[in-house]
Amino acid sequence: MPKKTTLDNGLRIITIPQKNTQAVTVLFLVGTGSKYETKEINGISHFLEHMMFKGTEKRPTPIEVVEPLDKVGGIYSAFTGQDFTGYFAKIETSQFELAFDWVSDIFLNSLLPQKEIEKEKKVIIEEINMIYDYPMRYVGDVLWPKLLYGNQPAGWDIAGTKESVSRITRNNLINYRQKQYVPSNTILCIAGNFNKQKSKKLIKKYFAQVAEGSPNQKPKVIEKQKSPKCLLEYRKTDQSHLYLGVRGYNVFHPQRYTQDILGIILGGMMSSRLFMEIREKLGLAYYIKTEVEANPDTGYFATWAGVDNQRIEKAISASLKEYRKISQKKIAKSELKKAKDNLKGKLALLLESSDAKASFFATQEIFEKRILTPKEIFAKIDKITTNDILKVAKDIFRNKNLNLALIGPYKDKEKFEKLLKL
Repeated sequence: MPKKTTLDNGLRIITIPQKNTQAVTVLFLVGTGSKYETKEINGISHFLEHMMFKGTEKRPTPIEVVEPLDKVGGIYSAFTGQDFTGYFAKIETSQFELAFDWVSDIFLNSLLPQKEIEKEKKVIIEEINMIYDYPMRYVGDVLWPKLLYGNQPAGWDIAGTKESVSRITRNNLINYRQKQYVPSNTILCIAGNFNKQKSKKLIKKYFAQVAEGSPNQKPKVIEKQKSPKCLLEYRKTDQSHLYLGVRGYNVFHPQRYTQDILGIILGGMMSSRLFMEIREKLGLAYYIKTEVEANPDTGYFATWAGVDNQRIEKAISASLKEYRKISQKKIAKSELKKAKDNLKGKLALLLESSDAKASFFATQEIFEKRILTPKEIFAKIDKITTNDILKVAKDIFRNKNLNLALIGPYKDKEKFEKLLKL
C-alpha cells in the first residue's frame, strides 16, 4: 500500500514498499510541462529536462552524471509531458542510496552550463527532425493536439519548434526552474525494495531545508468545436497515417473509466472490434488501435492507424461505422466482461515493476491530488454497465466532436470532411 507524507516545505513523498523484488525506483515528478509555457519559450520544459543531465557540482560533466549508474546496470531516464516532468533511477536494491543521491543531485544541483545549452539546442532540433521523419508518431504527437487545441499551450509540440528552442537562454532555464521546480509542486516517489529508515534519513538530509515557493499555474484550455475538423499534412508517403477521434473526458469525469473500457472494446486488444474489422476482415492496416487520454483539463478518444493510400477513405468509413454501431446498440455482457478483465489484467501485470508502480501512484497525485489503489480502481471498473458504455458512446461519438489528423499525399480536405459524418 502506498503511504503519503508531506514535508513542512510542501514536498509530497509517496513510498510503496515491495519486498518480493530486487529493484527499487526513485522518481521525482514535477507538476509542470508544456501546458505551462508561453509561445516565446515553447519547449522549455523539455529543454530543461535534457539539461539536468549535463553536470552538477558533484558530477561536473555529462559522462560523470551518467557513468555511476551505468557501472551498476541502473536504468535511468527523464520525460516531459503537457502536465508534468519526471526524473527517475531504477536500480538493484543494494544500490538504493546511489539512486537516491543521483536523482536528487541532478534535480537539485544541475549547473546548466552555457556551453552545454548551445550544444543541446542542436540535439533537440535533431529530435524534432526525427519525430517529423516518423509520421506514425508525428501524426499523434504533433498534428493531433494542434488540431484539437490550436494556438494555445495544449496544442503546441512538447519539444517546441526549432525557432523557439533556438532562442531559449540560460536565464530562461534558470528562471523557469526556480519558479516551477519547488517542493509544493513536486512529488518524490520511492517504490520497490528499500530500507524505510534509510529513506527517511536521506529525505531529511536532502530536502528538509529546500525553500518553499509558489509555481505559476497553467492557462485554462479553451475547447470549442461546433463541427467536424480535419487537418491534413501533405507528404509523398507510401502509407497514410491517421488519428481519427473525438474530444473526450478528463480525469475528473465520473465516466472516465467507462471511456477507458470503451477504448479497450473498440481498439485496445487484438480481438477488439476495430482490429478484427480493419485488419483481419478488410486487410486495410498493419497497425490499428485506440488511444484514450484523460488529463486534468483535457481528454480525447482516437483511433490510430497506418493505411495504404489507395484505401484511406475505406478505412476511415469503416472506423466511423464501428463508432456508430457502438453508440446505437448495447454491447453484450460477455464483451464488457472481457474488456474489464483485460484492463484489470494489464494494470496488475504493469504494476509488477517498481518503476511502473512509482509512475502509477505519482501521476495520480500530480493529476488529482489523491491516490487510488488498484483495488479501488478495479471496484470502479466492476460497476460499469452496458448502459454506461452506450451512454458514453452516444455522448462522445457525436458528429460535431469528430476530428481527423492525416499525413499522406492529399490536398483535398473537403473529401475527408464529408466522410466525418456519424
